[in-house]
Amino acid sequence: MPPNVSSPPPAPIVCGSVTLDFSQPLLMGVLNLTPDSFSDGGSLQSADALVTRAEALVSAGATILDLGGESTRPGALGVDADTEIRRVLPALSALARLQLPAALSIDTSKAAVAQAALTAGATLVNDVSALRDPQMAQVVADAGAALILMHMRGEPRTMQQGEIVYENIVNEVCQALTHARDRAVAAGVDSARIMLDPGLGFGKTTAHNLSLTRHLDAVAALGHAVVYGPSRKRFLGELTRRDVTDRDRATAAICALAVTHGAHILRVHDVAAVRDAVLVAYALQHAS
Repeated sequence: MPPNVSSPPPAPIVCGSVTLDFSQPLLMGVLNLTPDSFSDGGSLQSADALVTRAEALVSAGATILDLGGESTRPGALGVDADTEIRRVLPALSALARLQLPAALSIDTSKAAVAQAALTAGATLVNDVSALRDPQMAQVVADAGAALILMHMRGEPRTMQQGEIVYENIVNEVCQALTHARDRAVAAGVDSARIMLDPGLGFGKTTAHNLSLTRHLDAVAALGHAVVYGPSRKRFLGELTRRDVTDRDRATAAICALAVTHGAHILRVHDVAAVRDAVLVAYALQHAS
């Protein structure tokens, strides 16, 4: 069942000059600065292309811009911190100078990359590994940054290989996220600045992804804003039989449903389409 619509949303989180107000769904626009991301790799290799894309995402309704310099698609090989920093720092610096009305997020699992990005103007760390780098929590705490902790079983190179089995996907994801949250708080990260992501597609089958979506209220019950990132992912292709280049309609549909089950932030590529879908879903959810 959808969560009780009368329950209060999470408290706002201030990220630099931008306040993340969860009284309505928020949109996180994806900016992949990698040559091999699964749906848009290599599309932002020039400064002009980056700025144009960032401005378009904000104009369409993005409150957060999430920049990543390492692909986390299934089967992807990792890169070292220096390579990742070389990819993201010029972009972050350029966007920080623009002073767009959106928080700048660094999508990384490496503390060294997070440190460099926070110095360059990022105010939010999106860690898909939920603190596997033992220095990450301290870096975030020292900067007073906001933090997204995402559940992932395994690593991108191998996470979708072999049989993927959970005894209870929802309980196990919630337990892992709670453990990561507690580690972050123990290191000095403000609990009120932590957000949680169940990690659709990261070591999960289509059935797992659907179950997590249906039970997002269990993640929301942990007391933090819920980030939901289904954009163009393989499970949507399995459901619709659409190629990765033609999954934005399916993305908008499942984001609209996710809002009614507890999602607060939608991490997507096509911000405009998802914005309209989630606003309609949110209005219907709160109609008398």
